[in-house]
Amino acid sequence: MIVVRNSFIAKPGQASKLAAQLKEMAAAGQLKNHRVLTDVTGEFNQVVMEYEVESVTGFEEMFKKYTSDPQIREKAKGYTDLWSTGRRDLFRVM
Repeated sequence: MIVVRNSFIAKPGQASKLAAQLKEMAAAGQLKNHRVLTDVTGEFNQVVMEYEVESVTGFEEMFKKYTSDPQIREKAKGYTDLWSTGRRDLFRVM
């Protein structure tokens, strides 16, 4: 099992909007065990989306789906305008 963590630093005033849009994208993509988190401490305006895939190959398949599925692409429209930096980490569940 792999946990995928996408972390973003939203532009000021955009964290709630980004979190809502990530939730819509995750639902449209039927991401397994997804959750969207916002900061309580740490960097300001941080928004994290986590979900699970079975393997790194499963992640690659999910990534292809996200870049080609029209419904997901519609939900994702404009989300890159809401954040200034981001990163993706993949963690193996032990």
